[in-house]
Order: sequence, then C-alpha cells, then structure tokens
Amino acid sequence: MTIRPFHLAFPVHDLDAARLFYGGLLGCAEGRSAETWIDFDLFGHQIVAHLDPAAGERSAHRNPVDGHDVPVPHFGVVLTMADWRVLADRLTEAGMSFGIAPHIRFVGQPGEQATMFFTDPSGNALEFKAFPDDAMLFAR
Repeated sequence: MTIRPFHLAFPVHDLDAARLFYGGLLGCAEGRSAETWIDFDLFGHQIVAHLDPAAGERSAHRNPVDGHDVPVPHFGVVLTMADWRVLADRLTEAGMSFGIAPHIRFVGQPGEQATMFFTDPSGNALEFKAFPDDAMLFAR
C-alpha cells in the first residue's frame, strides 16, 4: 500500500516564529508562502501555518495515556526509529521544553512506541512517535 502525504492547515499567531520553529528547529523545508500562510514539508507531508492573531489560546484538555497526560488536540508524524532518535536528540540539545519528554510507552505491550510531545510557539501540540515494528501501528 502506498500512503499519500496528508495536508494539515493550522493556526499560528506569528509567521516569523512559525518559520523559525518549523523551518529552523524541526528542519522542515519551506514551500510556497504568502503574507498570511507558509507551506512546510513535515517529513513528506504538507502542513500549512496560517496566520491567526488569536492563535495561542489552546485548550488545556488532556487525556491519560500510559501514565502521561496527552494534550488534545495534537498532530505529528510516525517516524522511523532512527529518525525519531535524531529528532529527539536535536530537540533535547536545543533545550526544547517537552510536555512529555522522549520515552518508550506501552513497554512490552502491543503498540510499544517511542514518543515525545511539545508545543510550537502558538501553542499547537505536536507528537512524534516511532515503532520498533511498523506493523504495530494499529495493534490492539
């Protein structure tokens, strides 16, 4: 099965801060842009930061998952384990303030995965995860 890239548009309160975060810190190549939006290549997926001066007022809702409070909503990408480690190291070295620090959850269970959560400058929550075996992505 070939998986096509997804497209996600999300609000940010400051395009310059989004450019530094997504383009600089996360290493996402920048695509097209205008005065009110910027396209980024997030590991082969198209995300678009749209200017919304009111952005940053995110919900504080959390759901418990394997002993951590996971922010809702959130988005991210399932990486290879090697790419996840590279990203986790880069963010740690950059002093990222993680909502949930890089770790392995569901240890010894179906769906065991590496995960980390953090927010962008506008308060959008992101999760990046990886599985030792991608067949476990939808394990029950």
